[in-house]
Amino acid sequence: MRVMGVDPGLTRCGVGVVEGVPGAPLSLVHVSVVRTAPDEDVALRLLGIERGIEALMDELCPEVVAVERVFAQHNVSTVMGTAQAAGLAMVAAARRGLPVAMHTPSEAKAAITGNGRADKAQVTSMVTRLLRLDAPPRPADAADALALAICHVWRGGGQARLAAARGPTVPGQAGPTQAEINAARIAEAQKAARSRSRGGFPR
Repeated sequence: MRVMGVDPGLTRCGVGVVEGVPGAPLSLVHVSVVRTAPDEDVALRLLGIERGIEALMDELCPEVVAVERVFAQHNVSTVMGTAQAAGLAMVAAARRGLPVAMHTPSEAKAAITGNGRADKAQVTSMVTRLLRLDAPPRPADAADALALAICHVWRGGGQARLAAARGPTVPGQAGPTQAEINAARIAEAQKAARSRSRGGFPR
């Protein structure tokens, strides 16, 4: 599975692509940051982010896009820019027929470090270790994007296997229930936790 993680931002939009499956070492495909100038018109900045993300999607051909779920913050202008960038990533994915997954920051942190309240240094350290990188990805937006991608490979695997086991969805046929999806996610998280306690990868 090739997953593109997007850490949305108006000034720096992190993009990280990893490849692998649950239970096996992951490999880094790409990591970068799409930047825009703070003094530029907002519409032009959004255009620049859109073009940057779309160019990377066309070049790297991800199978799924994982985007950070945006929550309200005290700084309204910051959260607005973040939400706008997240929307651009989702539209770019939809335009190419790619599924989009939303993960909260705490979900990504828990998947990577085992602690949903881990700080950026801890996340960066674990991303570097898991992808066997020679140096930590910089800036933090790049590491966060990779963390989102890794999170989806590990946590999205159970949901994908559940959907595959139930077969293709057809009109009039119900897909997996939310309870089934949650059960699959919990099982994946438990496997990951047991594996981390043994110093390995999720099984």
